Amino acid sequence: MKNSRTFNITARGDREIQVTRVFDAPRALVFDAYTKPELIKKWLLGPDGWSMPVCEIDLRAGGKYRYVWKSNSDGHEMGMGGVYREVVAPERIVVSEVFDEAWYPGEAVDTIVLTEQDGKTTLTQTIVYNSRETRDAVLKSPMQYGMAMSYDRLEKFLPSVGQEVLSA
Repeated sequence: MKNSRTFNITARGDREIQVTRVFDAPRALVFDAYTKPELIKKWLLGPDGWSMPVCEIDLRAGGKYRYVWKSNSDGHEMGMGGVYREVVAPERIVVSEVFDEAWYPGEAVDTIVLTEQDGKTTLTQTIVYNSRETRDAVLKSPMQYGMAMSYDRLEKFLPSVGQEVLSA
């Protein structure tokens, strides 16, 4: 599925989804926005009307993370977490993913690779599920729209992060 010129989500192999998104920002900035709780809470929100009251990160191999999103309209919460398997700043993160209220069985493993060329960063995220059926169910869910909205929010947010870094 292609949502714009800069966002693409496709099935690969038997159990994988690959997401790509191009950002008009340096790789180190995108890495920071992806790994610092104070930044993540501003963009990784899915559809409008959600907030992230919990964002905890121990950014190291073996370290854990925890996210909790909250609907501003009805207070419903959705949580997930996992363990970092590999962190190579600012180019690669491998992490497990498990939702509190599992909407698919087992855990997924996400590999995020950031590559920079001419000041633009391509994020390539490969998500591996435990089965083809799980992968296909995720592809049929609204997940891709929430991801696209979050990445659009991040694109708009990155210039202000860059200014903060420059003025610090």
